[in-house]
Amino acid sequence: MAKKPYHVIAKSDGQWSVKRTGAERASGNFSTKKAAVSTAGKLVTKDGGGELIVHGKDGTVSRRDSYGYDPKSPEDSERSSAGNNPRSIKG
Repeated sequence: MAKKPYHVIAKSDGQWSVKRTGAERASGNFSTKKAAVSTAGKLVTKDGGGELIVHGKDGTVSRRDSYGYDPKSPEDSERSSAGNNPRSIKG
């Protein structure tokens, strides 16, 4: 089962919230978007990876970041396939 992403969302009072999809309460409220994004990234990392979705003041998605294993990443693809390649084993 995929982990639920965290969102950075603008509040009507000018603050920024970090909230997980489906959560009733915010994980935190911040005076700047930068602080909210930083904390959200730490929460995703602490949770073992997942997705961070950053929204603009108008509510539209302005950015998506993935943390942890990404099968589309060339670096992660090499790492995962190295264990399956007998030529990569030294000994």
